[in-house]
Amino acid sequence: MQVELYSHGAAQEVTGSKHFIKVQDRQIMIDCGAFQGKRKEADEKNRNWSFNAKEVHAAILTHAHFDHSGLLPLLIKNGYEGNVYSTPASRDLSSLIMMDSAHIQAKDIEFLKKKAKKRGEVFEKQPLYTEDDVARTLDHFITVSYHRPFWLEEGVKATFYDAGHILGSASILLEINRNGQQMRIGFSGDLGRKNLPIIRDPEVLPDVDYLIMESTYGHRLHDPIESAMDKLAEVINRTAERGGKIIIPAFAVERTQELIYFIHLLHDQKRIPDIPVYVDSPMAVNATAIFRVHQECYDQETREAFLQHHKNPFGFNEVRYITNVEESKKLNGLTEPAIIISSSGMCEAGRILHHLANNIENPRNTIMIVGFMAEHTLGRRIKEEQPEVKIFGEYYQLKAEVVTMNAFSAHADYSEILDYVEQLNFKKLKRIFLVHGEPDAQANLKKLLEAKNYSVTIVRYGENYTLQV
Repeated sequence: MQVELYSHGAAQEVTGSKHFIKVQDRQIMIDCGAFQGKRKEADEKNRNWSFNAKEVHAAILTHAHFDHSGLLPLLIKNGYEGNVYSTPASRDLSSLIMMDSAHIQAKDIEFLKKKAKKRGEVFEKQPLYTEDDVARTLDHFITVSYHRPFWLEEGVKATFYDAGHILGSASILLEINRNGQQMRIGFSGDLGRKNLPIIRDPEVLPDVDYLIMESTYGHRLHDPIESAMDKLAEVINRTAERGGKIIIPAFAVERTQELIYFIHLLHDQKRIPDIPVYVDSPMAVNATAIFRVHQECYDQETREAFLQHHKNPFGFNEVRYITNVEESKKLNGLTEPAIIISSSGMCEAGRILHHLANNIENPRNTIMIVGFMAEHTLGRRIKEEQPEVKIFGEYYQLKAEVVTMNAFSAHADYSEILDYVEQLNFKKLKRIFLVHGEPDAQANLKKLLEAKNYSVTIVRYGENYTLQV
């Protein structure tokens, strides 16, 4: 039995996840995510593929984040005719994310065409995909719950396990049986952390021969999630006392809901003042509605804290969900303390850019970083507290306080990854392949794993790796 592994994305980087397992002549694709970062470079990588979509025989989605699901419509557009397997929650969230992306692309192209026309030029580039392409993609989805094995083809079975990263996120167990030979391959997907709010803790996969493991924070330790509420309360109180606003760039899916959940608890415990909270992201509003539907993904704490008391964990008196553009613009005129949560999470597009432009030069305000910021993004430059940043083509002085909340990360840190791996059968695990991490993070995690006598390979873009029975 010949089995190969290769990646055409999220190989020594953290976006564009596209991993492949080839069983003899059959290609199984894990995720089809979009690249993010430098816009021109990311656009070129998203458009120019180094594999043939028509040669893919099955596709599996680990979770809905844009860097994992964002190019599924292009996969279909480029000729893929098979199924896309995911959990029910991932299907609903990825539908929202892909539709939002198609809408943004259309608006961006329209804007660029107008600018080109004013210069007497013709702008010929088209969107990667349209909303119609997304609708066609959704026809390919097959949803499967956790722990329910499904066959990708003869001799290849898959099972989802809860990855504890976002709502519906999954790790994957692939069981391959061909010509009397057997192999078990595990994909961690994006691995979450214990004690994150709302969702369950990550499940450790059954014993595997090979593990394809994410390594986003292979060089960092997070603050304990238990400290998040204390630090959040401290920042809110400190900023409110000086009359400022707290601007939080947050992913519309998961991070926004976690923040609302924590702020709700702090408000109920009277640990923060009655300060208005504005969720200014139409996609976050829709994502929150999906969260309310998929209660099967909640952990026991959320059930006990809210559902058993018939309370909505994502709504209380101080929360206002903003969808209308005019209502969003009115937030620019706020003079009283407030919390504004807006997307995109890495500050690359969306309404958060307007809030940053209007608030970044006021030292009374706070910009709170609550998630991973990829290289070359505006979010990374703010996190690094560069004195001057560019927004909408203009330079702004960074005078607002910048607070980074590592406790909110939905990715396991290196200690949590090591703990996860050590729960697998060491004698059975032949090799760990590292994906989805920047080079320094992967180098550190490889060193830590090898110190515990694991065999480790860092996957490089486009290179083939043979998995032996």
